[in-house]
Amino acid sequence: MTERAAQLRALASEIAACRRCPRLVAWREEAAAHPPARFAGQSYWARPLPGFGDPAAGVVVVGLAPAAHGGNRTGRIFTGDRSGDFLFASLHRTGFASQATSVSTGDGLVLRRLYISAVNRCAPPGNQPTPGERDACLVFLARELELLAAARVIVALGSYAWDGVLLAAGRMGVPVPRPKPRFGHGAEVDLVRWRLIGSFHPSQQNTFTGKLTEPMLDEVFRRARARGG
Repeated sequence: MTERAAQLRALASEIAACRRCPRLVAWREEAAAHPPARFAGQSYWARPLPGFGDPAAGVVVVGLAPAAHGGNRTGRIFTGDRSGDFLFASLHRTGFASQATSVSTGDGLVLRRLYISAVNRCAPPGNQPTPGERDACLVFLARELELLAAARVIVALGSYAWDGVLLAAGRMGVPVPRPKPRFGHGAEVDLVRWRLIGSFHPSQQNTFTGKLTEPMLDEVFRRARARGG
């Protein structure tokens, strides 16, 4: 194991033990205690989620937060939910993922030259963290980005992730343009250390309505690969 990989693993253990936000702790545990019928009897992770992927990643994908019955259940971000189904299929088509599905931490998925993280690490009620909960969690994203020294591109899935990346970059002393760059699908901004690319989030709200299509997401990841992956 490389030193960077060891440091990321140590950070992952620290993240998983976090209990800073009482509302989120209560919500993630409530979701685990009262699962929907389709997950009845399953053991839930019900802790904060660290990022995962290739420690030598050239591309970092940042989402909003785990899903209450997705990552909060499986123990891996975007794993076991519809958003992840759409995301990993695209990552497989564009050469970043070894397979097109992700259902559990032991399913054999390997990410190549890509790392997946999030602004918030606990499932929030209504998918809406408070500003204080976001700020309490940003330190983890900043520390992951510091350790992912080979990263040259960040793909932000949704406006919340876009804003979170900009805030984390500012905390790291990375110059952020003013006025704040506006989010949009396919928007790009040079943050000196990284190229930030925006994409609509692969939520069912976006994919079922056609706001985000497979070719649209594939194009973002092909561009990310060309820039730094």
